[in-house]
Amino acid sequence: MSPLDLTSKIALVTDGGTGIGLTIAKELSKNGAKVYITGRRLEVLQKTAGEDPGLIPLQMDITDKQSIANAVKCIDETEGKLDILVNKRVSAGVTGPSFPVIIDRSATTANATSLGDALFMQDSFDQWADVFKTNTFAPYFVMMGFLSLLERGARARNRETSSVVNISSGAGTGKLLSACSAYPISKAGINHLTSVWATEFAIHKIPVRVSCIAAGIFPSELTGTAEEVAAALAIKPLPGLLSPAPLMRAGKQIEIGTMAVFLSSLAGESTNGAIIPVDGGHLVWSILE
Repeated sequence: MSPLDLTSKIALVTDGGTGIGLTIAKELSKNGAKVYITGRRLEVLQKTAGEDPGLIPLQMDITDKQSIANAVKCIDETEGKLDILVNKRVSAGVTGPSFPVIIDRSATTANATSLGDALFMQDSFDQWADVFKTNTFAPYFVMMGFLSLLERGARARNRETSSVVNISSGAGTGKLLSACSAYPISKAGINHLTSVWATEFAIHKIPVRVSCIAAGIFPSELTGTAEEVAAALAIKPLPGLLSPAPLMRAGKQIEIGTMAVFLSSLAGESTNGAIIPVDGGHLVWSILE
């Protein structure tokens, strides 16, 4: 049996109806897992499942505790366990307020003060809360909601663990802001959430691993189609934005899907608490040209 074989495992992928989430769901299914895809838009999930019978639609709003509880109950009654949870936040439009002007990093103190005044006036606590609610808080509540089922899945397999795979972004480790502030800081939050709970579960002997994929530039509802991403990469970007990276292209979605399979499989049993970039080498590219 291949160490990447997921036969008999039950997986759930949040935001699995489109984009990166769908790619991951398909790769898990191709490797033998029974895969539930969740999202708020039931019609999107049903359409996706109709095109791929290996996927099962399950409506769930990751920002609503009752909706999460309902999904947990459904999986409990139907499967009695969960082996793999892929925590991908909803992609479209959750980046937060953008900077009103291009940042001039050689700005004078007066210009810096003007930028601060503009951002102070433009941003709001509610806008920041919306970004963190989806990108950082929701993965925590989804993980905790399904934790008992994940434990049950692990204990059904002798001396193996269940796996949580959080999907973050290269923005969570970058130090230069691009067009907004709340988004990268919220992604740093899910990176640290991964490390903290991998540690806590190990301390309490809970057989659930927690890892994180820091995704680079992939076609999605947030970044656009493959053609739109390619066009963006062809334009010389601002520091920290869509730099082409050593790979010189956007990621192929199978590349991120295969990483999720590894982290969910027997081959990934020794990987825990890791933040793994799948970004074409963006983090090692000098953005200060």
